[in-house]
Amino acid sequence: MIKIFIAYFMLLFCGLLLVACGAIQNVPDATIGAEKAFTPPDRSKRISETSAIEAFKEETKKVDDYLLYDGDDIYIEVIGRADLSGVQRIGPDGRVTLSVVGSVLVRNMTREQAAESINKALSPYYLGIYTTVRVEHYNSNHVTIIGRVENPGEIQFNTAPKLLDILARAGGMPLLRKEQVLTRCSVIRNDKILWIDLTRLLTGDTSLNVTLQRNDVVYIPDSSDTSVFVLGAVHRPGVVSLTPQMSFMDALGQAGGMTDDGDFNEMHLIRPSANANMEIDMADILAPQKNLNVAIKEGDIIFVPRNGFSQIGYIMQQLSPYSSLFAITQLSKGNGN
Repeated sequence: MIKIFIAYFMLLFCGLLLVACGAIQNVPDATIGAEKAFTPPDRSKRISETSAIEAFKEETKKVDDYLLYDGDDIYIEVIGRADLSGVQRIGPDGRVTLSVVGSVLVRNMTREQAAESINKALSPYYLGIYTTVRVEHYNSNHVTIIGRVENPGEIQFNTAPKLLDILARAGGMPLLRKEQVLTRCSVIRNDKILWIDLTRLLTGDTSLNVTLQRNDVVYIPDSSDTSVFVLGAVHRPGVVSLTPQMSFMDALGQAGGMTDDGDFNEMHLIRPSANANMEIDMADILAPQKNLNVAIKEGDIIFVPRNGFSQIGYIMQQLSPYSSLFAITQLSKGNGN
């Protein structure tokens, strides 16, 4: 009788073992040619070339003096004529309005040029006129900063600021989570976009501290705009913030790395957008001749299965309470006989 129970128990155990194996890991096979859907990270494309940075600098040097613009408050002084002197705000049409002569265009003029233009307009009506112009408030001299800063919006300045000046006045770059890394920012000038490597700039590369001009826009992208998923046998499974040109190992590291029972030989990188499932062996990543530390894109899924021995141990943990109870029951019945 006991032999029958033992045989029954072994049969039940094997059946549960097979069911549990199927339930614990159901990893689809890698797709053929999946490597073609992935490429190594190319961080060089995320920042502008040195030539583009130098072109921005040269463009800034062309403006030697401040040019008056809409919204600026200027003080016009006509020597000996207090009735013609006073503060004027340049209108949205770039003009100021004077008594007798009417409106005078001063937009994009230096102070000296504006004084000469006003003096010329007054000369037919007044003899021996001499005019000077000074700027009271540089209302039009501003840049706009948007993105990941504490105080986005317009920042006014009197003299042309550097990029670091604007970042400092914007209140810094707050991080929502400690694992986020803000690596770049852009300077938008008319139809041109310059990408700056923030890591290099903030660690002392002054060649990237470009001088800004009126109406420039500084944009700091949010590193949490996109996400990837790291699942399975890792220490912190879940959503990982995608940083520019994140690699496979970057994402795995942000998830805390593999646990002791992770299968180093059969990790999976799944890209649903390309219907690709690439199987990755850690030994291949570590081998110098391999190049599998590929770039991660939005929506990618990294899955690390448990290795075979860990699966068996897990199954035994799940089955042992039932098997122990079954054995105790049979022994008690045997003792009763």
